[in-house]
Amino acid sequence: MEVSLELPLGDAAATFRLETAVCSHGLFMMAPNQWDPLSKTLLRPLRLTLHHHHWNPQQQQDDSVMARISQPHDRLHCLRVLVHAGTRSLTSDNKQALLAQVSRMLRLSQTEERICREFSEVYGCGSGLGRVFRSPTLFEDMVKCILLCNCQWPRTLSMAQALCDLQRELQLQSVPSKTVDFVPKTPAGKEPKRKVEKLKASTCLTSQFDAQSNEGLESHSNDLSIDISQPTPSAQNLSPSSLLSVPMENVTCEESYGVDSASLCNPQILRDREFEGTGDFPTPTELAKLDEKFLAKRCKLGYRAGRILKLARGIVEGRIQLRELEETCMERSLCSYSKLAVQLRQIDGFGPFTCANVLMCMGFYHVIPSDSETIRHLQQVHGRNSTVRTIERDVQQIYAKYEPFQFLAYWSELWHFYEKKFGKISEMPCSAYKLFTASNMKTKAERPNNRKKTADKPPIRFTYARRAKHVT
Repeated sequence: MEVSLELPLGDAAATFRLETAVCSHGLFMMAPNQWDPLSKTLLRPLRLTLHHHHWNPQQQQDDSVMARISQPHDRLHCLRVLVHAGTRSLTSDNKQALLAQVSRMLRLSQTEERICREFSEVYGCGSGLGRVFRSPTLFEDMVKCILLCNCQWPRTLSMAQALCDLQRELQLQSVPSKTVDFVPKTPAGKEPKRKVEKLKASTCLTSQFDAQSNEGLESHSNDLSIDISQPTPSAQNLSPSSLLSVPMENVTCEESYGVDSASLCNPQILRDREFEGTGDFPTPTELAKLDEKFLAKRCKLGYRAGRILKLARGIVEGRIQLRELEETCMERSLCSYSKLAVQLRQIDGFGPFTCANVLMCMGFYHVIPSDSETIRHLQQVHGRNSTVRTIERDVQQIYAKYEPFQFLAYWSELWHFYEKKFGKISEMPCSAYKLFTASNMKTKAERPNNRKKTADKPPIRFTYARRAKHVT
């Protein structure tokens, strides 16, 4: 059964464009999001309920439905959310939960609309800018911000995909008869030796379920503290532009986009994708029952597995209250920002970079999460010889005039730089997302072992042609 829901845009109708709102941050490239550049449609699973408080091993996790979000050309004042509900009958609460998740992802609120208008006046940008894509839930944002740290962007994409693949198996309660690894499509890369432990855990879910039935999770319902015993990594976090370069000849039209035009028009194909395609992003309750070594090896998370599990268990056990965090952020004041920053820093693995990214997702735009990509951008665009020690001072000097929208100004500038290099991002095939790397951001003059020419590469353009063998 398919259900069509309508989400009015209200005051945002005059300037809102789905293409701009979705393709505005690297989070839209991460599973389970699937953007179709041909039909300008966002496809992803959504939850029928918003809150998962307790894990019940007997309860089947089948509350995800596939949703297709579009903006009809003849009705730009609203969004269409086509939901494949299977045999379910959606209640009014289900529909409200689905639309609330879409609204959160696209920042459709009076507050966000006001911010967009004020930012447009301060920055002098075109209409529609100022919305930065985020996830349907704060938990998904928090985990994905952890995945951004200390690794190459292709691996970040692979880890997010592996988590969704694992969730699919957990959702269906499928217990394989033999060990089957989820292996990301890109190399895992090397972890710092001090953070790596030799993983000997089985990646078979059978052993996981057997272990959980015998031991179960330890209960800490009376423990109101948050474990902060693990050291936080250094501030050298890497953003969606890291160190791996992918040759253009490896990008083909056949593999270029995750949702073809047929699947967007054929309900049967959409149903097939729901049952055979990627899973939803896992919830805290789905992750909390897993073993750390199993999760690290299965999804190639490295040391991040422990931090993600501590976050998930803290939420399930009630020590981390996401609803309270989101209610605090509604104030959008410096006082509430400081309060949230203190709370987030108490969570293991949430250093300055991760906290700043999470708080940006929550709607605070006066702090710029700074990493190696920020340093690169300031060097190339502003001619600043920035370092890790000077980056915070440098971004403050450059973007202070846009207060309190320093991040929006920086990100709009950075996104424009990306599109100057690669062409319009919303028209890129998903197989090209891994090209957003530090190597591809450099000019020829800045690249080692290249002394012949100093001119910049022309923009990389993506076109779609029937039976084409490569992308031009």
